[in-house]
Amino acid sequence: MNIEPTCITETKPTPLELGGKTFRSRLMVGTGKYADHQTMNAALEASGCEIVTVAIRRVDLSNSDNLLSHLDRERYFLLPNTAGCFNAEDAIRVCHLSRELGLGDWVKLEVLGDHKTLLPDPIGTLEACQSLVSEGFKVMVYTSDDPVLALRLQDAGATSVMPAGSPIGSGQGILNRNNLSIILEQLEVPVIIDAGVGTASDVTIAMELGAEGVLLNTGIAGARDPVAMAHAMRNALDAGWFAARAGRIQKRRYAQASSPTEGVLGE
Repeated sequence: MNIEPTCITETKPTPLELGGKTFRSRLMVGTGKYADHQTMNAALEASGCEIVTVAIRRVDLSNSDNLLSHLDRERYFLLPNTAGCFNAEDAIRVCHLSRELGLGDWVKLEVLGDHKTLLPDPIGTLEACQSLVSEGFKVMVYTSDDPVLALRLQDAGATSVMPAGSPIGSGQGILNRNNLSIILEQLEVPVIIDAGVGTASDVTIAMELGAEGVLLNTGIAGARDPVAMAHAMRNALDAGWFAARAGRIQKRRYAQASSPTEGVLGE
C-alpha cells in the first residue's frame, strides 16, 4: 500500500474510502464496556468517529431500551460485529440476524479460536468470510498479523482486512510491526489495525506504519476518563497519518548537530 506525501495546506487526514462509502474519520470505536450510555455517547462524540461497532450477540433484543436505542443512527454508521462467536456457523448466523434487524449488509467478522487469547481462528475466519461475501455482505474481517492469511482474506473478497495489533482488550499496543508492515505492503484493500490499543501513542504507531485507520474499544471505554482518552485517540490518529506522509528522518547511531559548526567562535 503506497503512502502519498501530503500537502502542506491539509489540516486533517483525507477521507477514508471504504467499500464504496466515504468517511471523514479514520478512527472507529466500539460500544462495549462503558459505565453507562451517557459516557459512551460523550466518548463517541469526543473521538470524532463515524463508524461505530455493535456486538449483536450482546444486544438485548427483547428490551426496547437496548444499546441500539441509545445510538444516533443519523450520526453514526453502525457496523454490527460477530464478537463472541467461536465458529464460522455462529458468525454467519449473527450476520443474518443483523441483516434481518435492518442493519444492512456491512459486518465486522470475528471468528475466535479460544476463550483465553481471543485470537482469531484462521480457518473459520476464512470460511465465514468466503460465505458472507458470496451472500452479498461487505465484510470487514478481524484477523491475526499473519501476512499469508491477510492475502487469503483479500482474495476471498473482504472489504477490509483488520489485523490485530495485540490480543483483544490487552492494551499491549502494536506488538509485531514487521508483520503488519508486510501486510500493509502486500494488500490493496484498506488495512485497519484492530485490537490491543492501550493509549494514544499506539494509534499513532499504527498510522505511522501506513494503516488506513484504527478500530478500538477498551482503550477508550476502560480508561479512567473515557472522554479525555477519546480526544487523545482522535488527535493521535491525525498525528500518525501526517507523520507517515511527512517522511521521518533517518535513524543514526551517533548524534548529528542540528546547527552548522563552521565559523563557530574559537575554531
